[in-house]
Amino acid sequence: MSSLSELGQRAKHASRTLALASSRTKDAALHAAADLLVERSNEILRANASDVARAEAGGVSPAVIDRLRLSEARVVAMAGGLRQVAGLTDPVGEVVEGWVRPNGLRIEKVRVPLGVVAIIYENRPNVTSDAAGLCLKSGNAAFLRGSSAALVSNKAVAAALQEGFARAGLPRDCLVLVEDTSYESAREFMRLRGVIDCLIPRGGPSLIQAVVENATVPYVIDGDGNCHLYVDAAADLDMAVSLLVNGKTQRPSVCNATESLVVHRDVASKFLPAATAALPGVRLVGDEAARDLVPAIEPATEEDWGKEYLDLVLSVRVVDDLDAAIAHIQRYGSGHTEAIVTGDLVAAQRFTQEVDAAAVVVNASTRFTDGEEFGFGAEIGISTQKLHARGPMGVRELTTTKYIVTGNGQVRA
Repeated sequence: MSSLSELGQRAKHASRTLALASSRTKDAALHAAADLLVERSNEILRANASDVARAEAGGVSPAVIDRLRLSEARVVAMAGGLRQVAGLTDPVGEVVEGWVRPNGLRIEKVRVPLGVVAIIYENRPNVTSDAAGLCLKSGNAAFLRGSSAALVSNKAVAAALQEGFARAGLPRDCLVLVEDTSYESAREFMRLRGVIDCLIPRGGPSLIQAVVENATVPYVIDGDGNCHLYVDAAADLDMAVSLLVNGKTQRPSVCNATESLVVHRDVASKFLPAATAALPGVRLVGDEAARDLVPAIEPATEEDWGKEYLDLVLSVRVVDDLDAAIAHIQRYGSGHTEAIVTGDLVAAQRFTQEVDAAAVVVNASTRFTDGEEFGFGAEIGISTQKLHARGPMGVRELTTTKYIVTGNGQVRA
């Protein structure tokens, strides 16, 4: 097995070639990789079945199993994501802005690749495909380190992608997968200065904390998703029930699932019983006001208000007004996605202006904070920080800029 440093140098070398590749070549590579994912779906699913069986034998939770499991539909979706990315405008070489100085100097700000984008992630083998595709389109080499739980799946997916890239004439090392999943290798991975240009962790709090404590390379945090749905006094309650059910139950194990419900007191007596009836199998924990209205709701602890459950659990709080709702969200939210259901334009405007999150949603499900749903084809993560990217990170967020200055002999006085 090659050392991490050697793997990183392979990725660095490939990134220099990829940075110069034409849009046509990159798109051909993405289509070839998508075709191979579908052609090899049986092989990929067999590899994934072994990972899932091992996880189930180890007593892993159903939510984690859901993130790990692939199906024929999910493999087809992975391939579709690559094709969507191929159809996007190539950001590399885009002139963001340009101007001419009084002395005749022409200055242009141009998009260029980051170089080597490293992703350290847990369980989800679809990340292998999404990350590699977005990196390739944006001219970056993908340096990937998944978890031991998904290693067999990741190797099968990566092999198909690498062959697809090679068929289009690009280096196989446009995607480099680390197979050493030890804790020691994770720490070393985070410290490959001079190799990794940007590190993106995708996982739970322990992984994020490990990056914060150990990384010596630049990183962008793909953080927790304690996403709230606030049902305002002016809400369409049927709509609110529909959005809540979708946000909580459509796929509860993902970061844009609705984890917390906040309800205006004026509509709580009507809305909460209807919401509870629409959420069979969901464990509800709430404050005293919510429990007075729906005795089946269990008492919430202080920890519950800020928790990303990633499961069929929902916290419920009743508030007196919009100010209290915003205050609750600002205190306990994770900066991912916050939603309001309301027919009051002023309330919607206040909510969008005052709530500090990567995405603020009006009258729609929190589940829409997603690269594909935003039209990015896929995403490499959802940033909950403010530099250099925020929200779903697509191809544009995987570039930086440089200035190109053109003169005709000017010297500075």
